[in-house]
Amino acid sequence: MAKKQAAAKAIGFEVLCPDCGAVLRIDPVTQSVISHTSAPRKKTFEDLSAAAQGLREQNARRDSLFAQSVEAQKNRDDILSKKFEEAFRKAKESPDTGRPLREFDLD
Repeated sequence: MAKKQAAAKAIGFEVLCPDCGAVLRIDPVTQSVISHTSAPRKKTFEDLSAAAQGLREQNARRDSLFAQSVEAQKNRDDILSKKFEEAFRKAKESPDTGRPLREFDLD
């Protein structure tokens, strides 16, 4: 029995990481990680044709996002000028109060 405890102290104990599934060997005396064994990588795709299909879908999505950003840049000048005109109109309509009130002005 004493030999098992001595061997366990010499080897340490293993902990399974709940996040990534890696196995960590911990030294009980220093409470530090002695070794790390990575979790096995999961397959992203079952076969090569599924991977190729995934890449084609990713390319199509990327092209769609690029086309949307190009279209947004074309209309950007019009949108910004309309926003400026609206803000300018609101600034003309609102009365000029002078300097803004500060908290200690209210005391």
